Amino acid sequence: VCTTELGTMAGMADEFAKRNAKIIGISVDPVEDHHRWKSDITTVTGNDVSYPMIGDPELKVAKLYDMLPAGAGDTSEGRTPADNATVRTVFIIGPDKKVKLSLTYPMTTGRNFDEI
Repeated sequence: VCTTELGTMAGMADEFAKRNAKIIGISVDPVEDHHRWKSDITTVTGNDVSYPMIGDPELKVAKLYDMLPAGAGDTSEGRTPADNATVRTVFIIGPDKKVKLSLTYPMTTGRNFDEI
């Protein structure tokens, strides 16, 4: 995730709410890091993040959904940005709690959230 993407989603929260959809963010960083990011996100984008951000420092969710390879280790602690880069994916999860769609983007490509 990056500052502009998190901020863009925060700015679109009302549009998702109109559709009875929820936004949830996840990163392999601890939740404490997310709290520090929030002021940067607001400064850069003008939007306050009010949706939940899941911390996955043990890489369990990232591996389960193939955002990191199984051999990526057991923690994000001590990893560098070069080896901690997850495969960035947007998941659409239905009311039945099943993944309906996943859109995967390499680190070099931005996302167009208007399409989502």
